[in-house]
Amino acid sequence: MGRLGDWLEERTGYRGALRVALDEPVLGGASMAYVFGSVLAFLLLLQMVTGVLLATVYSPSATDAWASVAYIQDQVPLGWFVRGLHSHGASAMVIVAGLHMLQTALYGAYKRPRELNWVVGVLMLGLILAFALTGYLLPWDQTGYWATKVATGIAGTTPAIGEEVQALAQGGNEYGNLTLTRFYALHVLVLPATIGVLFVVHLVLFRRHGVTPHWWLERDALERRARRFWPDQMFRDMVAMAAAFAALVAVNIYTGGAPLDAPADPSTGFDARPEWYFRPLFQALKYFEGTAEHVVALGAPAIVGVLLFALPLIDRGASRCPLRRWKPLALLGALAVATGALTVVSLVEDASDPQYQAALGRAEEQARRARTLALMNGVPPAGGPAVFTTEPHHRARTIWAEACAGCHQGDALEGPEIGPGYNSRGWIRAFLLDPSGPRFFGPTEMRGMDPVDLRGGDLDAVVELIYAETGAEDADPALIARGRELFSGDGGCDSCHAIDGEEEGGVGPNLGRRGSAEMLAEFIGRPDHPRWFGDDNEMPPFYDPYDRATRMELAELILSWRAKPIPPR
Repeated sequence: MGRLGDWLEERTGYRGALRVALDEPVLGGASMAYVFGSVLAFLLLLQMVTGVLLATVYSPSATDAWASVAYIQDQVPLGWFVRGLHSHGASAMVIVAGLHMLQTALYGAYKRPRELNWVVGVLMLGLILAFALTGYLLPWDQTGYWATKVATGIAGTTPAIGEEVQALAQGGNEYGNLTLTRFYALHVLVLPATIGVLFVVHLVLFRRHGVTPHWWLERDALERRARRFWPDQMFRDMVAMAAAFAALVAVNIYTGGAPLDAPADPSTGFDARPEWYFRPLFQALKYFEGTAEHVVALGAPAIVGVLLFALPLIDRGASRCPLRRWKPLALLGALAVATGALTVVSLVEDASDPQYQAALGRAEEQARRARTLALMNGVPPAGGPAVFTTEPHHRARTIWAEACAGCHQGDALEGPEIGPGYNSRGWIRAFLLDPSGPRFFGPTEMRGMDPVDLRGGDLDAVVELIYAETGAEDADPALIARGRELFSGDGGCDSCHAIDGEEEGGVGPNLGRRGSAEMLAEFIGRPDHPRWFGDDNEMPPFYDPYDRATRMELAELILSWRAKPIPPR
């Protein structure tokens, strides 16, 4: 190893470089207060590594972006873990950058001759937030799409140049493929190059002026307690980096990686929320309306930025003692407290808002459906919301929502309730015991059927007979036979109903093949046929001799609900 080291030293001079990097004196001795910058550099490196890994699979186009992220999340080995590290790492960078800024402010590291390094640090904080903003859109899911659209809409209200700024960000009049590619270019090319240059400048200036020493030690005490960066401070930095990484991994495993909502759908509304580090501004905007809202949206970040940039000019005294600098530090403290308070208020309000929680639940269910379909069936070339077209009965669900749900589902029924559990044993039993109830013929003008006068095993047998007519393969033959005896005997059902599927007339509909796909398709087309409700019918016919296939799709959808549990009431 010694000979190898000598060989490398002769050709690279690496030992001298290591001495320059590691032999830096730390006035006043090593301290855990100095670890934040190193942790931030470690997190930046982690973001670069995980970002490169994600870029090998990610596809930056409006049709493929969501599909590629879903593929990373659910199919690439450890893809969820890498993506989670990248996503949670962004939050970690914001937290550590904030702590680093507060520590340097407390130690007076913005004072002469370190003013320029403070300004570079503020610029880097802005770039970290820009990373978060541009990366939020890249999954092209509902949250990222709508939250970023709101953000660029706010930028569009900038006086004089707002429309141009918004058009430049969007790549046109509306969000689309050009918007995504521009944000991607910013996220993986422009911002990394810019923050890389600033990081080098920041490091060079830091090495020039050294660590900002403890303010309570005199010069001779600082020099007497001075230690080299290696190993004292380096050890503390490594411990802090390991702790940050362990916390990041723990959060990643606990949360199951980064969230992924349903594909972005511009045709639907979505009550999106920004990431937590933009929550303070989001909450503050709730307290203003109209022009005032736009002023706050643009003015608040500008005021905070100007305050941070101007801090070295505001506090130009020689002392670094916090007690002698209480005014600027109190201003920073008030800003930090206000930011934290607005964030907490925003989260608490959302947690206590039943409407938002209900919408959040629906969004989560939609996301689960989309990811399950993508995993099972893939995503069609149309991308995005087209994943839902791969769901069984998708076309029938659309038809049902447009033509049927208004009467047969929801709180304002106009006909018998049809949904999960329809034509199951439980549904049939409930209908026989209360046919004129509010779930069945109660909302209609159809009257005349009395509750069946059967209980116990006899009721079970008649239910099983009717259930078997749906084509169910799990019907009990013995119960069916008993049900047939009761149907034409003590039950008296045959006085109103036939059960051969063909006979017309009678007081009530023919129960033959009742609930089977073939019967439902015929019934949807002609509910007023004499085999069923005849002149008493109130349901409009959906008959087209050339579109029986559509009715069959709808019938198969209805039949699929039989095995699903009836929702609690």
